[in-house]
Amino acid sequence: MSLIKKPVGEFKVQAYHQDAFKTVSRKDILGKWSVFFFYPADFTFVCPTELEDLAEHYGEFQKIGCEIYSVSCDSHFVHKAWHDVSDTIKKLQFPMLADPTGMLTRDFNVMIEEEGAAERGTFIVNPDGVIVAYEVIAGNVGRNAVELLRRVKASQFVAEHGDQVCPAKWQPGDKTLKPSLNLVGML
Repeated sequence: MSLIKKPVGEFKVQAYHQDAFKTVSRKDILGKWSVFFFYPADFTFVCPTELEDLAEHYGEFQKIGCEIYSVSCDSHFVHKAWHDVSDTIKKLQFPMLADPTGMLTRDFNVMIEEEGAAERGTFIVNPDGVIVAYEVIAGNVGRNAVELLRRVKASQFVAEHGDQVCPAKWQPGDKTLKPSLNLVGML
C-alpha cells in the first residue's frame, strides 16, 4: 500500500538539536516542507556518511524552506552521546528525533520489527503534513542528499504549479511537462 497522500500521524518525540534536548511534534512540521530521514541506528557505518552528506547540504534545504528530521529508534540520550564522540555527527544542525518506542517509525511503515530498528526511508512531507514522495532502500546502501534536494524542489514546484509535472533529472528552470487532456484519456 502506498504512503503517498498519507497524513503524518500525531506524534510527540524527544530530539537532540543544537546541544539541547527538545520535544518535536506533528504541530512543529505543519506550515513548512519537511524531510524525515530514517536510518537504522546511531554508532553504525553507513548512517554517518549519509548524515554528513545531509549536513553539508542543510543550508540549501533551509533556503527552500525545508526542515530535515533524522530519525532512528535510539533515544535522545544516545543521539547526544553519538554527537559528543563523533566529529562527523557534530556537524549536524538539524534535529535528531528519538523514536525508542517505534511509534513514528511504524507510522511511516519502516520498522524492522525483529531488529527494533528503522529501514533507510526518506520521506518528503508537504506543509499540510502529508507525504508527497518517499523512498525506502536496503540498509547497506547509502542515500544522496543532492538527489533528495532535487526531489524536494520538484515536489515544491508541482505543488505550486499543479498542472505541470517534472521529468527525470528536472532542475529548477528546466522545462516541465504539461499533460495534454487528449493524451490523458489514452493512458
